[in-house]
Amino acid sequence: MPNLKWQKSSLCGTGDSCVHVAAALSVINWQKSSLCGEGESCLHVATATRSIHITESADPSGAILTTTPDDFLTLVQELKSGRQTAEGRRPGIEVFADADDTVRIRATAAPDTTVTTDRRKWDAFVLGVRAGEFDHFAARP
Repeated sequence: MPNLKWQKSSLCGTGDSCVHVAAALSVINWQKSSLCGEGESCLHVATATRSIHITESADPSGAILTTTPDDFLTLVQELKSGRQTAEGRRPGIEVFADADDTVRIRATAAPDTTVTTDRRKWDAFVLGVRAGEFDHFAARP
């Protein structure tokens, strides 16, 4: 049986019968930073044929951000260097931190999909990026 990701419109109420759309997913192996404790919810990264996926296991929306390998590479480079995207250039992945320690991540190509996490989990992800734990996702063939 194929692994399917089902989604319904956000305008469909909770418990309402709605039309759902599914996409067949290949078996995806999600990876989180080693700095995220065993059994804890954290940011997870996976790769598919021509895309990178990012999700937060505790995100109540169940959002999965899909981006390009190039945009993920840019994010990794920015996090490693501590610099921001060059002025005038729109990043492929945007990260917003709220005053209440909520961190939101979205791809500029799909701004309606936002992965939500908290500052502690984001910091664990960033430290994992800086330690090289996600370099293989950003490697170019």
